[in-house]
Amino acid sequence: MDIGAPAWDLWRTFDAVMREGSLSSAARALGLTQPTAGRHIAELETALGAGALFTRSARGLQPTETAQALAAHAEAMTAAAAALVRIASAPADAAAGVVRISASEVVGAEVLPPILADLQAAHPGLAVELLLTNTASDLLRRDADVAIRMTQPRQQALLAKSVGRIRLGLYAHRDYLARSAPVESAADLARHAVIGFDRDAASLRAINAVWPDLPSFALRTDNQLAQVAAVRAGFGIGVMQDPLAHRDPSLVPVLRETYTAYLSVWVVMHEDLRSTRRMRIVFDALVEGLTAHVKAGVERSG
Repeated sequence: MDIGAPAWDLWRTFDAVMREGSLSSAARALGLTQPTAGRHIAELETALGAGALFTRSARGLQPTETAQALAAHAEAMTAAAAALVRIASAPADAAAGVVRISASEVVGAEVLPPILADLQAAHPGLAVELLLTNTASDLLRRDADVAIRMTQPRQQALLAKSVGRIRLGLYAHRDYLARSAPVESAADLARHAVIGFDRDAASLRAINAVWPDLPSFALRTDNQLAQVAAVRAGFGIGVMQDPLAHRDPSLVPVLRETYTAYLSVWVVMHEDLRSTRRMRIVFDALVEGLTAHVKAGVERSG
């Protein structure tokens, strides 16, 4: 049977079930009823003729091998469909329409809001979709239109602009330091509440590569916004970007000469989008705003 035969709405429901793990959650995400979502899966199974796509268990719907093999393709179809809707949201020469931006949790929540506020004030016809993820969005697959990345992009067909480097260091609230033992050397950290990652293997490897002598974490969370909030609340010592730490005079650098690392900041988009006016407006605004953000961190550090 031709695998291209099933209608798009069946694939969309399949992708939602793969992401959400249940018919009810997938139905809510798509604005469908649960019976409709179930019917879509049944129709897709019939159209493909490859047997069941999901099995029921105490933990919800479990994808079969066939479903797992199809998942990446369905996800790509969903991303492409969403990109088509964004592209059709306004003429290519208009300073209006939808633009999807991908950024890390910290950058998206802490750095971008004032940049986007200025952008919206200057171009009220723009609508922004903001995707917060600490993994690199695939711009070739159109997961996003414009991305902010902390490593230099390697893919071809991408327009990338470097806006500088952000220093990372250890910081703590002055109230925490006032009630705690002095921190005069790396060995002293063992007596302190250090904040770090929990199960994010990639982040754990990265931080261990630059600072292998950090002690065990007293607070473990893979959510970087939660780490920043814990430092601000006085829980202990954690990693922060210099420009963010400098906003709060109660935050104090810890062992600055010993613990220093840098993130390269890039604004990236697919080169096919450079002729679309709203994409270029957003790209340029992000470059300008992030350049100022990086520069402010360097000036304060100096």
